[in-house]
Amino acid sequence: MILPQNLWITAAARTPITARSRAQAHLGAGELAASVVGRLGSGPGSSEDPAAVVLGNCTGPGGNLGRIAALGAGLGEQVPGWTVDAQCGSGLLAVLQAAQHASLTGASCIGGGVESPSTAPTRSIGGVPYAQAPMVPVGWHDPGMTAAADALALQRGIGRERQERFAARSHALAVSSETRLDGDDGPRRLDARALARFTAVRAEADAATAVTGATAARIADGAAAVLVEPGRPGQWHAAPAGVGPEAVRPCRIVAGELTGGDPALPGLAPVDAVRRVLGQTGLGLEDLAVIEVVEAYAAQALATLDELGLAGEPGGAPEGVVAEADAGAGDRAAPRPRPGPRFDAWGVDPRVNAGGGALAFGHPWGASGAVAVVHAVRRLQGEPPGSRALVTCAVAGGMGVALLLEVG
Repeated sequence: MILPQNLWITAAARTPITARSRAQAHLGAGELAASVVGRLGSGPGSSEDPAAVVLGNCTGPGGNLGRIAALGAGLGEQVPGWTVDAQCGSGLLAVLQAAQHASLTGASCIGGGVESPSTAPTRSIGGVPYAQAPMVPVGWHDPGMTAAADALALQRGIGRERQERFAARSHALAVSSETRLDGDDGPRRLDARALARFTAVRAEADAATAVTGATAARIADGAAAVLVEPGRPGQWHAAPAGVGPEAVRPCRIVAGELTGGDPALPGLAPVDAVRRVLGQTGLGLEDLAVIEVVEAYAAQALATLDELGLAGEPGGAPEGVVAEADAGAGDRAAPRPRPGPRFDAWGVDPRVNAGGGALAFGHPWGASGAVAVVHAVRRLQGEPPGSRALVTCAVAGGMGVALLLEVG
């Protein structure tokens, strides 16, 4: 859907992203979320509290974390909050919902996500604990996420070596990234010898294409959020003294989509969401300066990038054309040439996750989409006015989310 012209991200913040049971293990989801919501506050152009706080979360503890974070951040009792569960897409969808609410109310809203696997309660059915809740009704094929990534890698011929190369890229870029925070404990240098030591996550997977501990994102604790404000970008450039480092050059939220796909192969679902967003706006991939893809698994990210023409042989040229979807019923429009940059040394379009992704930083499920938005906004700060960013994420159960931004 195309959003009104006057919705802008004016501030963005995240916590460090740390492995489960590590540095932030003592903080519950409510505390992590309140820390970023409090930093965004009422925004650079207003002394009023936001109209709402919308947060994504997957694993609990429940109790409506959006409201808990609003109160914990010291916002007024009159500020409502609610929580979105769209699994790995929760944080990205929460940003989109915050934008919609800002449009309806004419007031600022905070959207983001949080996850604290370190403190998440044990879930069970009939007294039997489980790690992943059912994503589809009884009778549907419901693979675990790693099994789905293994199946996608095998189907698409995405070998272990290529997956490892993509993971090494994520770490190499994250180590020196401007989006990295001092407390992030994931990014590191990975060479071929280190990667070879990792074994397949699933013993029954095909050895040639198996997901390993290096090519699956680490489970992590973290939170991220953005402030969405209706208005004109010029009014925030004259922000009062004391505006914190979270204030950014305003980035307009242009369009967003949530789409459904094959629940057995959820890693491909972002492709349709991306094509719909671009088709609605009349844009192509060549019109983007920044692309952020949530890297739950190297195989999942590569399958999406391959389908969109954003990955291939290291140092090679993109393959000719990319078909974009029409804004209407999802039909393909005429392909257009994409003369963008050649693939980098890892075989990926250099606009993709240029500061590293979840394979390096970690994957705080319900927050990862919001983390990607924060990173996209930060990357747009160095781009000329009018430059655009695309953020996309695959969702368990076979859904995809995409968001298009434009810096003012």
